[in-house]
Amino acid sequence: MQKALAPDISTWPDENPQLIGSRCGGCGATTFPRQDRCPRCSGADMAELLLPRDGRLVAWTTQGFAPGPPYKGPTGDAFVPFGVGLVQLGDVVRVEGRLTESDSAALEFGQSVALTFVPLTTDEAGDEIITFAFEVVR
Repeated sequence: MQKALAPDISTWPDENPQLIGSRCGGCGATTFPRQDRCPRCSGADMAELLLPRDGRLVAWTTQGFAPGPPYKGPTGDAFVPFGVGLVQLGDVVRVEGRLTESDSAALEFGQSVALTFVPLTTDEAGDEIITFAFEVVR
């Protein structure tokens, strides 16, 4: 069985899953993940917003060591370096997330990426834990 690492941040396992953000009715600020109060104006008029699936790569690096808590993925000898990127989703919001490409030399500023979901780890019950990531559109 597959389970989402963070079930409240996306519509996965929908056929075309999207990340769930929020938009402030007062000032128009957009956030990911969804928030109850606006980080720009502190207003409480936040509405759920499904974010675009496609975007452009703005910045990236390779995570060469296991992150600290609350990281839930493999550690020690089981850890495999992975790409991390800042992605501009349309003209809506920038999202930081895992990349399916870990070779920085294969990535370019402005490169098209699309939302996907990838296995992260297996839990104690043997269920595969899935997380969101962005893959390069070729």
